[in-house]
Amino acid sequence: MIPAVLLLLFLSIQVAMYSVARSVALNAAQEGLTAARGYNGSAAAGSARAQDFVTRAGGDLLTDTHVSVTRTATQATVTVTGSSLSLVPGLHWQIRQSATGPVERWIE
Repeated sequence: MIPAVLLLLFLSIQVAMYSVARSVALNAAQEGLTAARGYNGSAAAGSARAQDFVTRAGGDLLTDTHVSVTRTATQATVTVTGSSLSLVPGLHWQIRQSATGPVERWIE
């Protein structure tokens, strides 16, 4: 009975860690979008800001991260991918969060 209870406990902690890692990835994508879609923003600025957020807020919860930014004349998209920290051996959950928004621009 004790191994089953411990497995259930570890799985519930794993789900909580996955949820926090998803939240960190989404917030990083939104931070990157803010930098990328600004009037003088760029894809490089968005990528740097998102990666900085992951480094500061993610800690060990979000690993193997990759940030990709696409910026056109009208729209910017930031995608953050990574893996959730695993407590249960052999259980690796991938995370992918995106944020998209219009680029600030001057229109006459």
